[in-house]
Amino acid sequence: MAEADEELVQAPPPPKKKSRLPMIIGLVVVLLALGGGGFAYKTMHAKAAAKNAKPAPKAELYLPLDPPFVVNFRDDESLRYLQVGVTLMSHDADALAAAKTADPVIRDALVSLFSSQEYSIISNTAGRDKLQAQALAAVRKVVQARLGRPGIDALYFTSFVMQ
Repeated sequence: MAEADEELVQAPPPPKKKSRLPMIIGLVVVLLALGGGGFAYKTMHAKAAAKNAKPAPKAELYLPLDPPFVVNFRDDESLRYLQVGVTLMSHDADALAAAKTADPVIRDALVSLFSSQEYSIISNTAGRDKLQAQALAAVRKVVQARLGRPGIDALYFTSFVMQ
C-alpha cells in the first residue's frame, strides 16, 4: 500500500504553461495593421475632401458712386429727368480701388449711357434690367483698361427715379 500511496503522491507533473508571447505579438500586429489602415483611410479621405472642397468665397466689397447720377432725356412729349444711385460690387479690392481712381471716367460713361435712354424703354422692369447690364459692361470696360481684368462682379441701382 505504501507503493500505491507513492504513486498517488507522484502525480504527473503539471503541463508546462504555454507561452503567451506569440499571442501578444499577434495581437500587437493586428492592432498596428488596423491603426495603419485607419490612418491611411482617413488620410486619403481627407485628401479627397480637400480636393473636392470649394474654396471659401471672398467677401463682397461695395463701392457706392456718390452723388447719384442725374441726367435729362427727351420723351416724345416733354423733357424728363432720371436720377440713379449706383453701387458697384466686387470680390476684388484692387478692382474697386481701380474703379475709385477712375471715378470721373466711369461717371462720364454712365452719364452718356443714362442720358441716351428712352422713357418708354426704361419705364418697365425689362428696360431697367437691360440698362443695368449696359452700365455694368461700361464700368467693366473702364476697369479692364486700368487693371487688365474686369474685376467688377455686379452693378446695383440703389435708387431709380424718373420724372
